[in-house]
Amino acid sequence: MKQLTLLIFLSFLLSSNLYSQSITTPVVEGRLKKWHTLRFIFEGPQCSETDFNPNPFLDYRLEVTFTNGNKTYKIPGFFAADGRAAETGAISGNKWQVNFVPDETGTWKYLVSFRSGKDISISDEASEGQALAPNGTSGTFKITETDKNAPGFLSKGRVEYAGGRYLKFSETGEYFLKNGADSPENFLAYVDFDQTYRYGSKAIFREGEANPKESCHKYETHIKDWKAGDPTWQGGKGKGIIGALNYLASQGVNSQYMLTMNIQGDGKDVWPYSDHNERYRFDCSKLAQWDIVFNHMDRLGMMIHFVLQETENECLLDGGHTNVQRKVYFRELVARFGHHLAITWNLGEENGPADWTPVAQTDQMRKDMANYLKSINPYPNFVVLHTHADDKHQDMMLNPLLGFESLDGPSMQIHNVQPVNARITHFINESAKTKKPWVVMFDELGPAHKGVMPDEFDAQHDTVRHYALWGSLMAGAGGAEWYFGYRYPHNDLMCEDFRSRELWWKQTKIATDFFLNNLPLAQMNATNELVNLAGAFCFAKSGEVYVVYLPKAEQTTIALPAGKFSIKWFNPRTGGKLQDGTLKTLNGGGKVSLGMPLVNDGRDWVVLIRK
Repeated sequence: MKQLTLLIFLSFLLSSNLYSQSITTPVVEGRLKKWHTLRFIFEGPQCSETDFNPNPFLDYRLEVTFTNGNKTYKIPGFFAADGRAAETGAISGNKWQVNFVPDETGTWKYLVSFRSGKDISISDEASEGQALAPNGTSGTFKITETDKNAPGFLSKGRVEYAGGRYLKFSETGEYFLKNGADSPENFLAYVDFDQTYRYGSKAIFREGEANPKESCHKYETHIKDWKAGDPTWQGGKGKGIIGALNYLASQGVNSQYMLTMNIQGDGKDVWPYSDHNERYRFDCSKLAQWDIVFNHMDRLGMMIHFVLQETENECLLDGGHTNVQRKVYFRELVARFGHHLAITWNLGEENGPADWTPVAQTDQMRKDMANYLKSINPYPNFVVLHTHADDKHQDMMLNPLLGFESLDGPSMQIHNVQPVNARITHFINESAKTKKPWVVMFDELGPAHKGVMPDEFDAQHDTVRHYALWGSLMAGAGGAEWYFGYRYPHNDLMCEDFRSRELWWKQTKIATDFFLNNLPLAQMNATNELVNLAGAFCFAKSGEVYVVYLPKAEQTTIALPAGKFSIKWFNPRTGGKLQDGTLKTLNGGGKVSLGMPLVNDGRDWVVLIRK
C-alpha cells in the first residue's frame, strides 16, 4: 500500500536577528519517524535554471544544521524551482529544499544558513557572502521510532561502512550483502524523465555503445510489474522503470548500478544538467523525477549505485581535477540524493590510465575527488572506485590507495572468470594490513562482450556460478553486481527486460541467502589451502565453521583441528534445506574426508561444517 506523505506544519522557534521580519515558516513534508525523509521547503530568491548571474546552483548556499544531543548534521540544500518540478516541469521558482533523514528519536533542533556570493555553494567558509532570508530560521521537531514493519530500508536503517569487510544496517546491525544488477549502466536513460534523449543521432554506431538511432529505455515489458499505489509523475509516467525495480526486488536483487553522467561515453544519454553542453546548472524537474525512483528503491530495499563518470569522460570536468565544475556536480547530487538509506558513490567506471586511454586521471586526482565527496557528504555513505579489468592496471591504481581514509573499497571489474576468487582475496588481505580495511565489491564480470548471458543462451550458468558468484562470496566480497555484456540481447546499454536473466537471479539469491542465514560473515576468511581439490573454495572461521564449495562432488579432504564437527550438504543450483551426506560427523585432528552427497549428480555442491 502506498505510503501516505504527511504534510506537517511545525512550530518553529525563530531566532532574533536582522532577518526575522522576513522569515516565513517552511513547509515540511514527510513522517516524523526515524529513518524517514523529511523535506524542508523554504521560500527564497526567485531564480531560474538558466540564470547566469547569479547562478542558483553556485551563487547561493543553503545549509541546515540539525542537532540532537551529541549528534550534529550539516545538510546541504538545493534550488527546487517551484517545489513541484517533477510534476510541473518547472525551471524557475522561489523554492529551496533540504532533505534530512533523522537517525535518532527525540527532539531535534535545526538552524538555517542561507547566503549568497560568487561560487559560495562550493565554499566551506561559514561566514562568506551575504546572509539573506531564510537565514537564521530555527526550530525544533520530535522524532519517534520507525515502524518495525516499515518496508525496505525504513525499518533497518542506513547501510554503512562499519570498519570491516561487510556493510551493515545501522538500525539492526545486520550485514548487507549486495546482490545487484550492473546493467544497464545507462539505467537512468529513461524516456519518461524530462529532457532525456540520446545525444548525437548522426553518430556512427559502434559495437559496445548505445545505438544513437534507437530510443532510450522504455522498460515496457515491466509496466505490468507496476502496482496500484506505486509512484508515477505527470499523469502516469514512470510505470516502466518503477515496474522494473519491483521485478528485480521480487527476485532478491538489492542494488542497481547507474551512471549519473555519460556525456562523451558509451551511451551519451544520461546527464543531470539543464543541457547536454552545460556544466554549472542542473535540470530541476529531471532530478526530482529521479528522486521519485530513488525513494521507491528505499522502500524496496534496493541500494542506489551511483557511478559518477566513466572512463571516456573522467577528464571532462576541470580536466580531471576537482575544481568548480566537479565540486558543483558532486554537491548537487549529494544535496538532492545523499539522504537515501543505501548509496554507493562510485568515483568512476574504469578509472585511471589504460593502454588504450589517451587521457586519464592521476592518483592525486582520485584522492582529491574522494576527499571532497567525503567532506560534503553529511551521511556515512559508501565510497568506491571502479577498476580496469586486468591485474596490471588494478594494481597500478589500487595499491597507492591502500589505507587511504576517504576510499571504502574497490569496485572490481575482472576480465577472466577463473581468477575472481584470488583477486578479491588479494585486495581484502592487502587492505586488512592497513588501518582502512576495504569492503571489496565484485561489480563487473568479463569478457566485456559476454558478462552474464541471457537465460536463453546459458540456462544453467554453471561457469559464472562457480567462479564468479560463489568465487567472489567465498573470497569474502561484500557482494556482487552482474554485468550483461554487449553482444547478446538485453545487453549492458539496451536492456529492456530483466526477466531475460530470471534463472540467474534465482541462483544469486540462493547464494546470498545461504551466506546471510548460515555464517558469521565478518569472522570468516578465505582458506582454500585447507582443501585438496583443484577449483574448490574454502571459507572458514577457524575451528568453528567451514564452508567448502566443490565444483564437482568427488572425494575431497579438509584439514580440521581436533574436535567433532557436523557436516551438511547444500545444492547451490536449487537451494532448499541443508541435506545429510554419507557422513554426518567428522573427527578433526588432521586431513579428513568430506564424504559425498546422498544424491551425486556430478555437479557442484556446497558443504557446511560446524563444530
